[in-house]
Amino acid sequence: MSGRLVVCPTPIGNLEDITLRTLAALREADLVACEDTRRTRVLLERYGVQATLLSYHEHNERERTPELVARMVDGAVVALVSDAGMPLVSDPGYVLVAGCIAAGLEVEVLPGPSAAIAALVASGLPAERWRFAGFLPRKRGPLESLFHAPDTLVAFESPRRVGASLAVLAQLDPDRPVAVCRELTKLHEEVVRGAAGELAERYADQPPRGEVVLVIGAAPARTGSDPAAIDAVRRLIEAGARPRPAASIVAELTGGAANDLYRAVTKDAQDRTD
Repeated sequence: MSGRLVVCPTPIGNLEDITLRTLAALREADLVACEDTRRTRVLLERYGVQATLLSYHEHNERERTPELVARMVDGAVVALVSDAGMPLVSDPGYVLVAGCIAAGLEVEVLPGPSAAIAALVASGLPAERWRFAGFLPRKRGPLESLFHAPDTLVAFESPRRVGASLAVLAQLDPDRPVAVCRELTKLHEEVVRGAAGELAERYADQPPRGEVVLVIGAAPARTGSDPAAIDAVRRLIEAGARPRPAASIVAELTGGAANDLYRAVTKDAQDRTD
């Protein structure tokens, strides 16, 4: 069998959530690249899997990647795992996948556990359109920008910062629906749903324990007459963009109506020429 990379998601808590395909891939691999060899060994021993392990984490992935790619070019099958969930999703692995693609190697991705997907479904919030933000930014400006997203937002957060992040959201929109999902699939799994203001107060002095995923409802649609949105469309047009595509882009980012933005900028332009 030709050399290739197999991306293997692993349980996010309950070890029984591993898939049969992942176990088969780990048994058949010539080498398992893992974030923490100790944690991966616990999983493998649980299922009697014998494998050669090599550490591959955020501090050594650029040095390890050429070595792993060379072994795959020579015919080796490498399985990639992180400590929990899907590699690359707020975990190491991007550099290796990119290196394999550049070298023309096959990259096989197996489906499996994901804290982001589990939290999204458990939240009870709309899942037709959503975005994953990784870990929430600490600076207020970028954080507020995320909270203006017109889609359901899924993000990881340190339990120590849950109260502070929700306090920022509560100042913008205290009634925004939120779900605080912690320790998913584990013994003390908990999903707390409520309004941003209510949950900000709840966690202000009592941070949740364990690993946390926040799911936040979409921001209310802004009106097309929002001066900042209109100004953004105008600046895009001045930079050479056509009016309708510019209005559509800004509407998608702000949750406004593209037609309203288009009418506003064209009316403004007409008023200036009159």
